[in-house]
Amino acid sequence: MEPWFIATEKFGPQDGDGWLAYVEWSKLHQADEIVSLDRSLCTPILADFKDEYWPYVVNEDYMLNYFVDLKFLRSQISGIINLNLLCVYRNPLFEPESYDCEILFEMLGYDLIDVNGGNSALTNCGGFPKAFSVSELSSKGLIATHARALEIQTNLKRLYPNEHHANCDVWAISRAASPIGDPPALPGRQ
Repeated sequence: MEPWFIATEKFGPQDGDGWLAYVEWSKLHQADEIVSLDRSLCTPILADFKDEYWPYVVNEDYMLNYFVDLKFLRSQISGIINLNLLCVYRNPLFEPESYDCEILFEMLGYDLIDVNGGNSALTNCGGFPKAFSVSELSSKGLIATHARALEIQTNLKRLYPNEHHANCDVWAISRAASPIGDPPALPGRQ
């Protein structure tokens, strides 16, 4: 499995009335922030594609905001504050190990994003109560385990066959401990 990287805007209490309205609508009262690949909740920082990105991005439909080169992505977001730098794996066959690089990434959980790369079935589709309970989601709006994410993916397709947001990829999401400036070195690295 190869990791992909993306920088997204943060979505949480700092968003004031928008956050309060979202929590009331979604019933995610346990959330202290949403960390998601949902484009309408956590917009990609580099949403405007530039020709010089081609050698550094995933060359698939709906994937042009995902970078395969962390160093390049970091050079493009340098100086931008209030973002999440994410290391992600699409449809991992097993629970990914921590990505080993110059940045410490913390595993947060799993998101289920419709296959067209837009909406999170977990946090932005009004809920799918036959497939999962909102109370299962973490304080970041994610599912804790790989096994449960796969079970939800299967149940969404089976129980909601006519709902296009129910046809989802499972995404493992890790967040950089410090995406801006000099990241903390991993123990034993210089």
